[in-house]
Amino acid sequence: MKTILITGCSSGFGLETARYFLERDWNVVATMRTPRADVLPHSSRLRILALDVVDAHSIAQAIDAAGPIDVLVNNAGIGVLGALEGTTMASAREVFDTNTLGTIAMTQAVLPQFRQRKAGVIVNVTSSVTYEPLPLLSVYTASKAAVNAFTESLALELAPFNVRARLVLPGRAPETRFGENARPRMEGAIPEAYAELAQRVFAGWSESSAVTLAQDVAEAVWRAATAPSSPMRIAAGADAVALAGSR
Repeated sequence: MKTILITGCSSGFGLETARYFLERDWNVVATMRTPRADVLPHSSRLRILALDVVDAHSIAQAIDAAGPIDVLVNNAGIGVLGALEGTTMASAREVFDTNTLGTIAMTQAVLPQFRQRKAGVIVNVTSSVTYEPLPLLSVYTASKAAVNAFTESLALELAPFNVRARLVLPGRAPETRFGENARPRMEGAIPEAYAELAQRVFAGWSESSAVTLAQDVAEAVWRAATAPSSPMRIAAGADAVALAGSR
């Protein structure tokens, strides 16, 4: 019976992925900054641990408590929406600390056990905006594009140890808390000069029918985790698949 550790399981993609693997008889270590047992079904194969991916001590504690794992899914992330001109450097650093450096730190923490066993899979969840960048998401896109480059380079250095690294790229997911998550970093992020652009962008999103469901991401993570022949980049969701196919 294999074990998967997933970051950011309090809602959205992480929560659905934890459920998906539980239903397929895996041991699941579901992590979140503030543990909540009520969001996941009770199971003897489930452990819920506290984890803040920007805190080195928290990472060390969670990895120690989890014990040996077979798959790490770096899903924890935060959003920022706004024009670069209106985005504070504090917000930009916060996004990179979580989305990029948090992913790197978690990966580094599990590599010794993977390398020693000569087995393991790292799945990093990024975004389809790295296929086709959108306005008002420059900082967020940069944080996810950095993870893409990191993962592709990492895969080459881990190949001699039989450790795989893969990317899952979801599209726009209205059912997740991206907007709510980004709101604390949005104050003043769209100056008046960008208001017309923002209206056009928001109107375009509301008119789009192709979106990504959390189930789409869970299925893509499953493929990345269990299929050795899976591609480096796996688009998740109808809109992401369309963008990937147009590249």
